[in-house]
Amino acid sequence: MIKFVLMVNQQGQTRLSKYYEPVELSRRAALEAVAVRCCLSRSKHQCSFVEYKDFKLVYRQYAALYVVVGITHSENELSIYELIQNFVEVLDKYFSRVSELDIMFNLDSVHIILDEMIQNGHIVETNKSRILAPLTAIDKMADG
Repeated sequence: MIKFVLMVNQQGQTRLSKYYEPVELSRRAALEAVAVRCCLSRSKHQCSFVEYKDFKLVYRQYAALYVVVGITHSENELSIYELIQNFVEVLDKYFSRVSELDIMFNLDSVHIILDEMIQNGHIVETNKSRILAPLTAIDKMADG
């Protein structure tokens, strides 16, 4: 099961966080700091799977952004690694070459994409067209 999804920049600033199980706000900042530090401190030649306390971290770097996913020990790391790739491809398709600024200024759209892909900590959709369908409908309504 997926516990959380984070998007952070190279300075360790969180740009997106989504939790799939309750975590106190005071504990979230510490959890994010440790997870980010753990991933940012690794070289590109090291494995993208890290065991930490009661969960595993799966991360992937795209330009200046890192996508970090916390999962239970029973979850398949490679499927989550592919989920991260798919998530970024969907973002690229929607934003036409996604950047950190796209994430910051369109956080609601990014959350809609993530909600279409993951529900209650489980992957429910991977088809890019189906994932983007709600945003396409919203954009059509906004254009009139």
